[in-house]
Amino acid sequence: MHDVKNGMIKIGVALILVAAGLGCSPENSEAGASFIDEHTESSSEAAPLSAVAETLDTGAPTDKNESRAAVAQTAQPPRGGEDWPMFLGPRRNGTSLETDFLTEWPDDGPPILWDRPVGEGYGAAVVSDGKLIIFHRVDDHEVIECVNPEDGTQVIWKQNYPTRYIDQYGYNGGPRSSPTIDGDRVYTYGAEGMLTCLDFQSGDVVWQRPVNKEYAVPQGFFGAGTAPVIEGDLILLNVGGPNGAGVVAFDKHTGETVWKASNDEASYSTPIVATLHGERLAIFHTADGLLVLEAKTGAERYRYPFRSETRESAIAATPVLVNDVVFLSATYNIGAVALKLEPGGLKEVWKDQFAMQSHWATSVYHEGYLYGMDGRHERGSNFRCIEFSTGKVVWTANKGLGRASFVMADGYLIAIGERGHLALIEVSPKGYTEKSRARVLRYPVWTPPVLSHGLLYLRNERKMICLDLRIAP
Repeated sequence: MHDVKNGMIKIGVALILVAAGLGCSPENSEAGASFIDEHTESSSEAAPLSAVAETLDTGAPTDKNESRAAVAQTAQPPRGGEDWPMFLGPRRNGTSLETDFLTEWPDDGPPILWDRPVGEGYGAAVVSDGKLIIFHRVDDHEVIECVNPEDGTQVIWKQNYPTRYIDQYGYNGGPRSSPTIDGDRVYTYGAEGMLTCLDFQSGDVVWQRPVNKEYAVPQGFFGAGTAPVIEGDLILLNVGGPNGAGVVAFDKHTGETVWKASNDEASYSTPIVATLHGERLAIFHTADGLLVLEAKTGAERYRYPFRSETRESAIAATPVLVNDVVFLSATYNIGAVALKLEPGGLKEVWKDQFAMQSHWATSVYHEGYLYGMDGRHERGSNFRCIEFSTGKVVWTANKGLGRASFVMADGYLIAIGERGHLALIEVSPKGYTEKSRARVLRYPVWTPPVLSHGLLYLRNERKMICLDLRIAP
């Protein structure tokens, strides 16, 4: 545990907070020095929590309906593009169908439509039907907040509940995961493992369960961090509980447990669901490796051990599925593997410790290639393109973004570096070509960007901004 306590590198994954050790080697000692400088820099921007706490809704609900209606009327209808209702977007793979957005930026970046303070947390916002959901922590409450996407200071509704979560390594105590919007419901999974279902229109609580407490789930290194995944009438979570509660499916209408499966420990990776060989399969990268379950029943279909030999390690990137081949990647000397999910069992297509080591950013696939971040520490992390079918490294580029997160849209990667540099990078196996760059936030930025209807939502630990990438008609 000494290696962890001496400064595991933070992850905001989507939620997602994971860490890497700053041990006693010369390389890690340098990283430790950088860690001190980074926090010195970030402190100048941190908004006082009292400013955020003013938005915490604890008053009587006498005029809530009138206020909600008034604010909702000010939200403009989307002008094209698509919603982003869940972690990594509507396809759960970090890709957007948005086109015709700003690609030539001034030195200070695209225009800022709005900015506002936020409470602690690492989860990305989600957007649907003209509403933006922010999940954060204000003082001793986890807060689910619905705002106008075109003006994040205009609150439509708020809901909150107490939390006592304390990060054992000193990182902030906010939620690690993103909310999920599904029809007329919003689902969140807090750092302590509180699973909540709200009415999307009103913010009223439909049901709530202290899942991690009920299933005696250990806190883990950084609390709970996976995002709720909706599949039909089920919510799928890698809870990480003992006695067969590694993965649990809940009825999304009532919160009742439908099935449990495995003893896999929880990771910070959010699963995906796909139809393969006539079945709906839930594909998890748990703390133990690949676990593929029949989504409706929890019956196990495939398993592949894929984790670090180091106990003090974490997995955060979401699996990438192309046809019937699933790609997994992680740091801590794990590397990457591509596995073919055949009807008769798994087939290892390739495995390479050095092809791609994804710390928390999920790689994106495009026309036979994967584009992702390789590297565990800020120093030495780089963008990388690899051939999906072989794992062959096509190009590597270290351009000073650190461990960036990104979304792919219209032939570009829109990437946010951990020190707040926003970059527009061409998606091409020919090499790294950067079209625009600007610094828009201060360190640390570990939350993936959200692109919806021409608006780009970014956050660090204390501030959220909305950049307007729309081209004027």
